[in-house]
This record gives sequence, C-alpha cells and structure tokens, in this order.
Amino acid sequence: MTTILIIDDEPLQREILTTILSEEGYLVYSASTLEEAEKTIKDFHPEIILTDLKLGMENGIDILNNLPQEPLSPLVIVITAFGTISSAVEAIKKGAFDYLTKPVDREILLLTIKKAEERINLIKENLMLKNELYEKFKIEGIIGKSKKMLQVLDIVKKVTPTNATVLIYGESGTGKELIARAIHYNSPRKDKPFIAINCAAIPETLIESELFGYESGAFTGANTRKIGIIESADKGTLFLDEIAELPPLTQSKLLRVLQEKEVRRIGGKDAIKVDLRIIAATNKNLSKEVEQNRFREDLYYRLKVITVEIPPLRERKEDIPELVNFFIEKYSKEFGKRVKGIEEKALQALINYPWPGNIRQLETVIERAIIICEGDKITLSDIQDELKIYIPKNIFDIDIPDEGINYEELEKELLKKALIKSNYVIAKAARLLGMSYKTFWYRLEKFGLSEIFPKREKFPK
Repeated sequence: MTTILIIDDEPLQREILTTILSEEGYLVYSASTLEEAEKTIKDFHPEIILTDLKLGMENGIDILNNLPQEPLSPLVIVITAFGTISSAVEAIKKGAFDYLTKPVDREILLLTIKKAEERINLIKENLMLKNELYEKFKIEGIIGKSKKMLQVLDIVKKVTPTNATVLIYGESGTGKELIARAIHYNSPRKDKPFIAINCAAIPETLIESELFGYESGAFTGANTRKIGIIESADKGTLFLDEIAELPPLTQSKLLRVLQEKEVRRIGGKDAIKVDLRIIAATNKNLSKEVEQNRFREDLYYRLKVITVEIPPLRERKEDIPELVNFFIEKYSKEFGKRVKGIEEKALQALINYPWPGNIRQLETVIERAIIICEGDKITLSDIQDELKIYIPKNIFDIDIPDEGINYEELEKELLKKALIKSNYVIAKAARLLGMSYKTFWYRLEKFGLSEIFPKREKFPK
C-alpha cells in the first residue's frame, strides 16, 4: 500500500484530497505546515508527498530542501493555482516529480499518483537489481578457500576502497573479470558504470575509435560524433582484458589517459577530463613483453600499481568440490533438474584433471553433465567424454609416493612427450593433451620450452 502525505493549510482541501485517495486504497496522512509535515515524514516515511505551493506564509517548495538525499526519497507533487504555473515549473527544476493545477481534477490526480507509483516501483526494481549485483560480486562470495585464493582475496580487499590501478594476471578462464567486477562493486564507484572490453576481440583498425571515440567528420564514414568507451566509463571503472594486445599507438594514448586524466576524441581539438579507475588483465608476462619491445615500459609501470595473480585451477584443486557444488546448484535450477550432487568417483576425476581451460572449462563440463544426467547425482559416465584424454583406466589405482611428486616437472615432461609424439607439430601436440593451441603455447613459455622453436614462432595472438 502506497503511503501519501498531503500538505495544505486549507482544512477543506486536505479533507477532499484525503477522501479521494483513501477511497482508492492509499494510506493517507495530512499536515497543515512544513514543521508538521517534517515530523510526519520522519515518523511514517511517505512515498509520495502532495503539497500546496502556498502554505500561508510558507512555500511548499521548501519541503524539497529537507527530504533525505536517498534513491527512495519521497516523490513530491506540487499543487498550484493556474496563475503561478511558472513557480510549479521551477519546483520541478528543483526536484519535484510533477505538478497539478487548482481546482484539482480527480482523474488527473489519480493518473499523476499512478505515474509516481510507477516511478517508485522502477526505482525499487533498480535498487533490487543493484543489490543483487553487489551481492553476486561480494568479495566474500568468490569461491575459494585455498591458500593461494585467500592471498588473492586479501590483496583485493585492500585495494578495493582505493582508486589504484590494478593489473590482473591469470590464464584464460581463471576469473580475471570476476575479480575486476568484485573490486568495482565493492568500491566507492559501485553506483557508476563498469565497462569491460576485450582488447584482443576488437580489430586493430577499430580499437582506437572504440576506446577514444571520434568527432563528426574525423574520417570517412564518421557522420556523427561517437562517445568512446573511456569517456563512457567516467566516474566508474574500465576493465581492459587482454591488455597486451593493444597496438603501440593505442598504448601511448592510454598512457596519457592514466597520466593526465583526460581523453581526446579522434578529430577533436579539446581534451575531455575523465575520472575513472582502470583495471587491466592479461595472460601474458608483461615484463617479457616489455623486454621484447611489444609493450611500453612506461605504461607497464603505470598499470602495475597493484598486481593480482590468479592461480590456475590445477594449482587450487582443494577449491574444486566447492566450485562443482556451486555449478550443480546453478544449472540444476536453470534447467529444472533435480541433481543434488556428484558421485565420489566423478568428483575425484574432476580433481585429478589438469583443467587447461580453468574454471570456465569446469563450468562447461558441469553444465553438460546436468543436461545429460538421468539421476540425482552426476556420475563418471556423465563427464568422461569431456575428460577421457585425462582419465586412464587405472586412474583410481595411481599410487603417489610418500615423498610426493613435483607436479610442474610432471607437466613439463608431458609437454615434451606430446611434442616428440607429434613430431613438434604444435597443433597436434596440443590436441594430444586436450589443450587449445594458445594454452599449449602458454605452458611452453612458462617452462621455457618455447625456446626450442625457431624465432619466427611467436606466442599466438
């Protein structure tokens, strides 16, 4: 039930408005002065205020000055005599929702109240969506209790309330954008835009105009002004994924944004001040990119004020059971299935799998398993087609010596054996290990194995 406060110094007018609105099911309070109105607002929190413009020696517009500055602050509708409509228009400029002229028409009154209710409901819906968004990206909600993830979250918590630029390292699928969003939605900028862009997904010929925008006539085809992504992110956060793929000229212009806090559209003469936080991410070693003159050193140091390194899933295996349960719940609800869990053998297979595609790959595997699962638990048969390359028949009979094993050395040997078996054909070697071409190259670089190839072989873009 919508609560309405009527402010009018004429008792008859208050009674008429109260009767009309009460008959329509509204909860109505009334006041004859601003002082009385302020007490009623404090005690009963009305959603709509209907106030006469003239309250004896007082001005009804002044109620706007004393309302709480909150998203759900009451909407004010001003009632004015026909000859003072200009004052009502001035009230709207100061924040009133709408105005009515005397004598108040019943149908117009109710229609205006309905419009105000629609605005209130829209504000409530937006607030609810924002709260859900903040809840979704709460730092405490990021799944991971492993030592490495707790270290990541500790850094994230410290950097979140600041405006510091952040550089996130991590393989594809580790959740770099999730961390970036968590930083934004827990920061003072949370009510402002979060704009994410994958620098590798935009052609080199378009990246500059996408980021910086352009003026009409700046080049052939530029028929209208375009506001760039950087300008659109003003007061908010800009997330630049795959930052290493930025062309040299664009790197130079981005450096200016970081240094001068301003952007210049292509073809524009004036610099436009911007206030934004930049979070960048990459799966490459930027210091090596700098050494090989593929990335600007000055930009690199501007970006790495705070560095966050997200571990690959194979290095945080203790988090896999919790992630699996999360995805089971998510996709069971989405597909209307009654899958409640996963059999121990299937879970063990997931834990033993090396996950070249990281969390993104795990999510895909669980999503598919939920679709084909016929019981209330995911079984090994539901996932083995996805993992068969890594599940030998005797996987559950593997014996790990008491002194343990060096997993990285084991992985390095697997890479070497795949290369030998494929006669050093990279695409074939990657397929043998169930990896993408790009992921395989990433692993080769990590272990220094890429040096065995001719210099013309570069990490794939």
